[in-house]
Amino acid sequence: MADPSFRDLVRRLRVGDEEAAAELLRRFEPALRRTVRVRFRDPQLRRVLDSADICQSVFRNFFVRVAAGQFDLDQPDQLLRLLATMARNKIANQAEALRAQRRDCRRVEEGGLNDGQLAAPGSTPSQQAAARELLQETHRRLSAEERRLLELRQQGRAWTDIAAELGGSPEALRKQLARAIDRVGRELGLDEVADE
Repeated sequence: MADPSFRDLVRRLRVGDEEAAAELLRRFEPALRRTVRVRFRDPQLRRVLDSADICQSVFRNFFVRVAAGQFDLDQPDQLLRLLATMARNKIANQAEALRAQRRDCRRVEEGGLNDGQLAAPGSTPSQQAAARELLQETHRRLSAEERRLLELRQQGRAWTDIAAELGGSPEALRKQLARAIDRVGRELGLDEVADE
């Protein structure tokens, strides 16, 4: 069963509501950070990244993709599972990239601060501005047809309604937008994530 207040939060995120983004961070960032800390065990990787880096990257990726209508989330636990999956993938991708670069992590010295000492809760004005710029750049890189799909999703329209208006099947249109977002994500250096 759908949680109406949560669905409203997701709807507000899709239209770029900064207060909704701040609320989502307040509600879900502590749980994501705990999940990351539990999974972030590789001492070599911890020398070059910390849980705040992973969380920030996951949320950046999530906000771009939710604004593009890629996720259909009805319940907070769906979001938590999605964020945990994204974090797990991010950690695995970072570890793989580190091994591929053949870096000698033993030569990287750890800083003197504990995990999380630098990061303040909530998003800063510069993070909000960066998120706005990232969304604008995402829109710019989409074709006119892809932007139309995105606009309809941001209006909260269901895929069946969009398909009735534009033609085609709901699944084909959903995949078209997902592939476009994946393409732009790769162009912008965001990590890919499997569909929820």
